[in-house]
Amino acid sequence: MREVTIAVVQMKPRLGEAEENLVKMTEMVSRIASQQKVDLIVFPELITSGYELGVRFTELAQRVPGPTINLMAQRANEYGVYIAFGIVTKERVESVLYNSAILVGPDGELLDVYNKIHLRGEERMAFREGYKLPVIPTEVGNIGLMIGYDLAFPEVARSLALDGAEILCVLANWEAANMDEWKTYVRARAYENSLFVAAANRVGEDVTLNFGGESMVVGPRGQIHASLAGETDPETGAPLEGFAVARVDLDDVRKYREEFQFVQMRQPAMYKALVRKY
Repeated sequence: MREVTIAVVQMKPRLGEAEENLVKMTEMVSRIASQQKVDLIVFPELITSGYELGVRFTELAQRVPGPTINLMAQRANEYGVYIAFGIVTKERVESVLYNSAILVGPDGELLDVYNKIHLRGEERMAFREGYKLPVIPTEVGNIGLMIGYDLAFPEVARSLALDGAEILCVLANWEAANMDEWKTYVRARAYENSLFVAAANRVGEDVTLNFGGESMVVGPRGQIHASLAGETDPETGAPLEGFAVARVDLDDVRKYREEFQFVQMRQPAMYKALVRKY
C-alpha cells in the first residue's frame, strides 16, 4: 500500500491583504498538521490576494522564488509536508503577470510552478497564459497542478495523467452559482483518468463574486473520500472556512487503470480534431 494523507483547505482571503492572508494560511497549516500526520495540503487559487483585484495585482505580484514562497517553504519544512497554493507571480518585466500554483516540499524547497493556461473573463486582461503542464515527482506520488477553469478542459487532466500524474491538485475560485458544474468536473476528471483529485475551492465574497467552497478529495472511481459540502453557516447558508482530510492508497491508481483501461484503450490517431484551434 502507498498510503498518503491529503488535506484540502477552504479559506476566505481578504481582498488585497496579502500579509493577513499569509498569517491565516500558516495558522491553517499549523492547525492541520498538529491534529494528524499529513503529507499534502492544498490551498485555493490566488489565496494570498483574492480574485477581483484588477490592476492591483501588479502591487502584490512576486517573482519566483520570492518572500511568500520562501515563507510557505519554511512552513512546509517545519511540518514535513508538501504545500500547494495559489499566488500572483511576475516575470522580470513588471507587466507580465501569471495566475500561478506553487508546490513547496518538506525539505523547504520550491518544487515547481504552474501558470494557469485557461484564463477566464477579466483574468485575460490581468494575466498571461501559461504554456507548460508540469508533473512533479515527489515522495508521496506524482503530482499535477491545475487552476480554476483548467478543470473544465478534460485535455489538461488527461495530459497530466499521461505524463504520470497520480494526484491532481485543483486550486480554484469557483463561483457559488456554478457548484453543480464544479462537483461534476471534479469527479469526472478523477473517473476518466483513474487518479486522485484534491480540489480546494475558496469561500466568501470579493467585490461582485461569491465563491462556493465544497472542497473535496476524490478517488479514481469518483468516490468522495473527504468533503466540505454541507459545511455552511446555519443563519446565512454561506459555505464556511475549514479543511477536509483523507487518507488514500495510491496503489488504487494502477489498480483501476489496469481494470478499466481508460488510458490504454485510447485511439489517439482518431483524435486529430483535438489539436485544431477551432
